[in-house]
Amino acid sequence: MEPVDNRAVVDLLGALAYAELTAFDRLAEDARLAPTLAGRAALARMAAAEIAHHSRLTDRIADLGIDPATAMAPFVSALDAFHNSTRPSTWLEGLVKAYVGDGLAADFYREIAAFLPPADRALVEEVLDDTGHSDFAVREVRAAVSANRKLVGRLSLWARRLVGEAMSESQAVIAEHDRLAELIVAGTGDLGGVAQLIDRITSAHTDRMKTLGLNP
Repeated sequence: MEPVDNRAVVDLLGALAYAELTAFDRLAEDARLAPTLAGRAALARMAAAEIAHHSRLTDRIADLGIDPATAMAPFVSALDAFHNSTRPSTWLEGLVKAYVGDGLAADFYREIAAFLPPADRALVEEVLDDTGHSDFAVREVRAAVSANRKLVGRLSLWARRLVGEAMSESQAVIAEHDRLAELIVAGTGDLGGVAQLIDRITSAHTDRMKTLGLNP
C-alpha cells in the first residue's frame, strides 16, 4: 500500500475531532432530558469522555502542523446539518441516538482509520473505543421497551431515520472531500471493497438494534 497523504490524515482527524466536539455539546444538552439524577450524571460522564477525545485529536492535528480549527471547518456544515435534523425529543430518543447513531459513525471512522499510518490508526481506535458508557444506554432502552412494548415501533423508526440521515451525510462528506474518497478507494482496493465496507457497517448497525430490543 502506498504511503498515505498527510492531508488525508488531517481530513479524517479533523472530521472526527469536530464529531467529538458536537457529541460533547449534544450529550450535555440531552442530559437535561434525563428523568433521574443518575441518568443525568451518566450522560455528563459520556460528554466528558467526548471532549477528552476531542483534545487528543486536536493535539495530533497540531503536531502535523495544521491549525485544528482549520482542519475541522470543512466538516462543520454537514455534521451540524445531521444533528439539527435529528434532535431527540425525549430521553429515550437521545439514548438511541447516542448508541445507534454514534455507533454507526464510530464504525465508519474505524473502517477508514484502518488505512492510516499505525500511530494515527491507533489514536483513532483508542478515541473510538467503547469505555462502557454504551452499557448504560442499552440498559435504559431495554428496560423501557420491556415495560412498554409500544415504544418498540417508535424507537425503531427513529433509529432507522438516524441511520438514513447518517449514511446520507457520510456520502456527502466523502463526495465533497477528494482526499478522503481516494483514501477509502485506495484502502479497499476498488468499488467492490467500498460496498463490502458499507455492508460491514450495516451489519453492525443491525446487531446494535437487536441489542437494544428494537426492530432492525
